Amino acid sequence: MTVKSEGLRLIRNISMIDRVKTKTVITMGPACATPDVFSQLVDTGVAVVRLNFSHGDLRQREQFLAVARGGSHPTPLAIMGDLCGPKIRLGEVINDGIVITPGEEITIGRRPIPGQNHLLTSNYPGLVDDVQLGQSILIDDGCIRTTVIEKVTDMIRCRVVTGGRIQSHKGINLPHTRLSIPSVTENDWRDIDWAIEHQLDYLALSFVRCAEDVQSVRRYLESKKSDIDLVAKIEMPQALADLSAILDSSDAVLVARGDLGVETELTSVPLQQKNIVNAAHAAGKPVIVATQMLQSMLNSPTPTRAEVSDVANAILDGADAVMLSGETAVGQYPLEAVQTLRDIADKTERYIVQKGLHTEPPHLLQISHHRTAALAHGAMAIAGDIEARLVVVWSQAGGAARFLSKNRFPIPIVALSTDPAAVRRMALYYSVTPIQAQIPRHFDDLPAMVDDLLQRWNWAQPGDRIVIAAGAPLGIAGATNSLSVYTIGEPGRISRERQ
Repeated sequence: MTVKSEGLRLIRNISMIDRVKTKTVITMGPACATPDVFSQLVDTGVAVVRLNFSHGDLRQREQFLAVARGGSHPTPLAIMGDLCGPKIRLGEVINDGIVITPGEEITIGRRPIPGQNHLLTSNYPGLVDDVQLGQSILIDDGCIRTTVIEKVTDMIRCRVVTGGRIQSHKGINLPHTRLSIPSVTENDWRDIDWAIEHQLDYLALSFVRCAEDVQSVRRYLESKKSDIDLVAKIEMPQALADLSAILDSSDAVLVARGDLGVETELTSVPLQQKNIVNAAHAAGKPVIVATQMLQSMLNSPTPTRAEVSDVANAILDGADAVMLSGETAVGQYPLEAVQTLRDIADKTERYIVQKGLHTEPPHLLQISHHRTAALAHGAMAIAGDIEARLVVVWSQAGGAARFLSKNRFPIPIVALSTDPAAVRRMALYYSVTPIQAQIPRHFDDLPAMVDDLLQRWNWAQPGDRIVIAAGAPLGIAGATNSLSVYTIGEPGRISRERQ
């Protein structure tokens, strides 16, 4: 039986499989929020759009979302909301700020009064209670460093270690302090409700300290019957200590190198990045590397050599996705930044293939004992043995595609599902091209349907061999239980082994 168009409905007009396997995450902002610029960004190869809830008002956020979801884009897009979290900031500081020098002392009080004469306040009254003698208080991303030398009921006194100009609302970091403030604030819960209402695909949780921070949001989403996936941002020392449990509770993690470089020793960030990426692979979860990837491109059409090396090394480390922040949100060259990121990824991935650097996720199968993980491992081995052109998987909820992705296939993965939300979520997965499709009348019609799809879009030619992973009945999450070897253009040449 030849199946031409029956059972197949593309979610978008996809004309080619993306050659670049590492996914690109961009941050929406004024620089890219016009339909024309955004459309060009997506055509360049954007997979995930981040809405930063720390900036802008609700009206602007909804405008950004409308642009991200408007128009006709060549590939599915996932929308990720990034929660603000319990960001502690200074209060108002009079005039143009206060200049402090090493050896001087400043006082941070509980009452919200305007800062002057070295007397400051913060937006978190409990800071006075949580901070202990001898601990560090860092201001403005660590540019100003102080040490607590005295603590009384309503204020703390600090000695300046590294000076500078203190201005209104600069961020405060407390790397050695165990905060009593919750990881998810009241404002975050309102933003979570907004994300549920607008059916976002991912929520990034800021300042995660333990697995319970993720689990509390998960329980809330389940109570609202929402299937939003959760991304734990790793930026706190406590998160590093509880990384394994956080990975178990999350759907993905993000290496948030900005606050990670302030909350921990700056020179340890590259090593922590490698550790987090490796741990994510072992847990079978996607990992995003973020912060200052191409920072100089805020104002320059070309990056520094160090930035190019940084992006390449993140991909060599095994990042599933790399993220741009200000470069696309407020930078002068958002299109150039995305194209640069993609060019670096393309060249780095070619190098990985040429040098045979593809490695399996460490101990993934031994840790998970998961049937789908074992099937994905088998698909990788078979694809290598037969020199397959690509792998096709029916992944209703995205789990099978995720496990295939984590095996770091050097060939493309095409993932099919009837669920548009699952299709969008799979846009984050390394090497995966997700497509919304209708279920064929019979399970045995799937290979012919896939054959038609691949030839129609010139993704494979007659004689190419592919691996198909699926399970009967199609459309049921967790049903993937078989592998087939199929030759394009030769419907009779099917070899299936059930596992």
